[in-house]
Amino acid sequence: MYTPTTEEPLLALRLHDGQDTQPQQIIAARGGDQLAQEWIAKRWMGPVYRFNWRMLRNEQDAHDAAQDTLVKVLRKLHLFEDGRNFGTWVMGIARNTCIDLYRKRRRLAWEEPGDVVDLAPSPLQEASRAQRAVLLQQALDKLPPMYREILVLYHFEHLKYVEIAEVLDVPLGTVMNRIFRARRKLRDAYDTVGGEA
Repeated sequence: MYTPTTEEPLLALRLHDGQDTQPQQIIAARGGDQLAQEWIAKRWMGPVYRFNWRMLRNEQDAHDAAQDTLVKVLRKLHLFEDGRNFGTWVMGIARNTCIDLYRKRRRLAWEEPGDVVDLAPSPLQEASRAQRAVLLQQALDKLPPMYREILVLYHFEHLKYVEIAEVLDVPLGTVMNRIFRARRKLRDAYDTVGGEA
């Protein structure tokens, strides 16, 4: 099974647009084909791990949640409805797994703010760009998980509003409202950490 490394980039330009999912692999995996099940696990481990890491902010927790997610995906393949976006379905399971792990490990409600991680600016040659990225990550870490997850899904995983609504199981209007509020909170948090830097 896939094991992420610390050198692996955590930014993804595109999660998955649904075009390369092979329905025959999903059908075969449902029927117990081990190679098809391995294909699904390998295909989705990277995106699921990156999403989990952004939400949980801990490498081991993200790895555990990614493995749990893929086990659930393979066990629940019979529940996947043909015609749905497989990537959206997988990310919904990943999200729920993160919520469960977050609650279990932190003993906090999902809507409450998590611990703030203080990331020091990188001393790379592109200091200005690296520092902005660090400050942005610090600001993102300060957001309540409800707002962080919606920004991660929209800006980092490039899901559309409709797909986010499906992953979060909320109305489209709620997605739009949360993104608006999350951006405002992120801007305020960025100003705060930028002022401290």
